[in-house]
Amino acid sequence: MSTLLADPAKMIAKGAPHVIHNDRELETYTNALFQLTALENPSRSEREAIELLTLLVERYEETHYPIPAADAVSVLRFLLEQQDLTQRDLIPEFGSESAVSMFLAKGRKLTLGQVRKLSARFKLPADVFLRS
Repeated sequence: MSTLLADPAKMIAKGAPHVIHNDRELETYTNALFQLTALENPSRSEREAIELLTLLVERYEETHYPIPAADAVSVLRFLLEQQDLTQRDLIPEFGSESAVSMFLAKGRKLTLGQVRKLSARFKLPADVFLRS
């Protein structure tokens, strides 16, 4: 492998993946990534290409198209909608329907116990429910 990396500049000149600099390159790499991930049994080199392209695409997108972190209320509203739940369905996590209502109206912050219960119920990291 060390001989492969003996001259990275030559590798890149021959078309090896490189840092993405613009949306046109992003589109090219994304299309290549879709083709590779559609393979039923990718080879070792294809799996490595998937990993490399994923890193390059993620780096570019995080830099140029960052997704702002959602606050806990927005996350919980989204989860309720996506899972077709009502406020009453969250009584076990909150203790009462009024506590759910107050939180969703941004009138009350979550307790540590509520964060733990919501994290367990929705199988999400606790920090998702700690954002204001």
